[in-house]
Amino acid sequence: MFKTSLIACLLLASPVVFSANPMSIPFIDTSANIDGQLSEPHWQQAKKISVDNITWPYENQPSPEKMNVYVYENGEMLYVAFEAFDSEPDKIRAFYRDRDKAWDDDLIGLKIDSFNNQKLAYQFFINPLGVQMDSIENELTKQESDAWDGIWESAGQINDKGFIVEIALPFRMLNFDDKLPIKTMAMEFVRFLPRNERLRISSMKIDHNNNCWICQMPQVSGFEKTKQGNNLTLVPALVIGKSQQRNISRSAPSDWQSESNIEPSLDVKWGITPDITLNTTINPDFSQVEADAAQLSINDNFALFYPEKRAFFSDNADYFASSWDLIYTRNVAEPEYGAKITGNLEQHNFAAFVANDKQTNIIIPGNLGSTIVSLDGKSENLAMRYRYDVSNNLSFASTATSRSSGDYSSRLMSLDSKYRLTDSDTFKVQVAHSRTQYSQEIINQLCNGDDCQTNQVTSCQSEHSCQFNEFVLRVLNPEPISDQAYYLSYEHNEKHWMAFSNYSNFGADFRADLGFMGQIDFNKFVTGGRYRWYGKQQDWWSRMEFYSNWDISHNDNNELLEKEFEASFSLNGPLQSYFELYVMQRDRAGLRHDKSSLLIDGNTTLFNEDSVSLYAEIKPMAGLFSSLKISTDHAIDLTNNRLGQRLRIVPVANVNLTRHLELKLRHTYEKMDSGSAPLFTANLTDARLTYQFDIKSFLRLAFIYTDIERNPDNYLIPVDKHYQQFSTQLLYSYKVNPQTVFFAGYSDNGYKDDDIEHLKRNERAVFVKLSYAWLL
Repeated sequence: MFKTSLIACLLLASPVVFSANPMSIPFIDTSANIDGQLSEPHWQQAKKISVDNITWPYENQPSPEKMNVYVYENGEMLYVAFEAFDSEPDKIRAFYRDRDKAWDDDLIGLKIDSFNNQKLAYQFFINPLGVQMDSIENELTKQESDAWDGIWESAGQINDKGFIVEIALPFRMLNFDDKLPIKTMAMEFVRFLPRNERLRISSMKIDHNNNCWICQMPQVSGFEKTKQGNNLTLVPALVIGKSQQRNISRSAPSDWQSESNIEPSLDVKWGITPDITLNTTINPDFSQVEADAAQLSINDNFALFYPEKRAFFSDNADYFASSWDLIYTRNVAEPEYGAKITGNLEQHNFAAFVANDKQTNIIIPGNLGSTIVSLDGKSENLAMRYRYDVSNNLSFASTATSRSSGDYSSRLMSLDSKYRLTDSDTFKVQVAHSRTQYSQEIINQLCNGDDCQTNQVTSCQSEHSCQFNEFVLRVLNPEPISDQAYYLSYEHNEKHWMAFSNYSNFGADFRADLGFMGQIDFNKFVTGGRYRWYGKQQDWWSRMEFYSNWDISHNDNNELLEKEFEASFSLNGPLQSYFELYVMQRDRAGLRHDKSSLLIDGNTTLFNEDSVSLYAEIKPMAGLFSSLKISTDHAIDLTNNRLGQRLRIVPVANVNLTRHLELKLRHTYEKMDSGSAPLFTANLTDARLTYQFDIKSFLRLAFIYTDIERNPDNYLIPVDKHYQQFSTQLLYSYKVNPQTVFFAGYSDNGYKDDDIEHLKRNERAVFVKLSYAWLL
């Protein structure tokens, strides 16, 4: 009774949205030929929609260029044609690129909230040459992910009046309730016009005082004959590869050791019902086809984050999202099998996956850093999430995860809720409990291989059989450990100003081992806000913004870990330029003096760090992007536990040499002095040259080079004076669609340190991967 009354009160308190009558999409019992032309007569019967309203960076201003959209459906497909006019067609920005890589071009597309529940929106965008980009916008996390890939058709042609793009979206690709006789979705049709500034032009008006843009999308009804059918997809794949490794030394490298593999696999996607989808995979090849973006990991105490790109995990990944990264699927590195089920039944949203892993990577968190342990044994991994939508403005959800490998196990349970009090006010809360049992193998790895028993801490310490540090102490417990975490957040977001406060608390024994959580034993309070100024269309600038926040962190013993103030001023200017000035001042605890104790007070030095950085980017013409970030700061030298002076410079240049050929260059230069003497100089270069034959195939050559020079006399521990690493990759890709693909590639890796005179290769590999999607 109390629960019913509470829900009723919340519903009454929720804002009520009154919308106009839904727009109707006509049913035409014919298919369109997707060729970038509008010569077929059925387009004259389609619904015609005007896209002529600028929604960003201006609010609901007339567009300088017009666009008409023609829409109809035939029960199986949603057909959309975009007729984009351009008074200067020679300035259209369009290049042949790989899928999801053309975000800087002229773009047209649409957003679909297929459940009309204001939680998620599918996004489909196409450049004038037909290059596809798709993603999912998540209203809960306020993030967009292009890791999701649908199978759909597109074609585009540039003409003397602008360009025309046609697309066909299979309804089987979308999640929706097909039991309803008349279905209601929400849709927005969008054009991005990049010239002196990048205009977002829409078929609807958007209130910038309402922070939820998905919530403002107009309703579209009809689809009486639309069904999803069996929705069964089989994707067999075959990977053939050969790799070689060798040990290298100053004298002479050892002989190459070869390993060949032929690995068949099968992925199955089955729409059990229109609302429930099952994904399974057997012996999948989850290796990365393309190299990750290079990251410089020096003078950093925390593990690096890499985005998920694998289809099995990325499909419907937003169903698992919450305010925390409780499910980081790249922790599951080499599964032999996996199964995942996702669904949405009216107000109920659920998702679960299970997968084993031939290797087990575990993040060991602390409050001053984190590290990673890899176990030899297999692990079993399970994740589940359920969300109940009381209304479009109020939801309750729970998340559960489990990992186990031999004597190691980790369990987590979390509850969270999001409530939109008004169009501008949002409240979030999340609580979690975990229980973890570390194995002796984990302890021994962190003790550098020594057999440090959990019940012999005193003897280990006195006999120096372990090198104690925070991570050893975090796992050195013979009994299971358990703890809680919680998070509270409030945000008020209007067109011109935003203010927020949040508080998070992670207990010393809290773990989220299937997630990406590198810090525990801390609580943090953050408050801040921003103010924006908007220019007019005739002004040389379009937006200015001032942002600042203040935060303070303590551990469970109420010892100060960090206190920080940061502020930034940014400006959007001509030629799609953007400038940001950032300043920061922070009091931060350094490394522990006595590593056998977790104490902060009296065991660390409180350093005063500060930073000033300038970032600038510009897109002055089609096919050219450049940016530069320069920062200088006083930062902790984390190797020697003292304050140092650091300079970091990161230039980036992306240049389309022709409509088919693109060169991408990124360099990171970092120099640090400590103790009135040079400490290190690091250079990281990532260069990628791509020839895109057409929208389906490309050839890419990538080089990643790292060069680190250290001053050993200024280190308190032995270090290499000079370290170099060089890797290359040559990749050919042909994609009929995201799952019918052919890859062939070669990669190698080499390095040099003080024991090796020249750069020498220690790894090389060739591979071929072929997969085909059967849509049944």
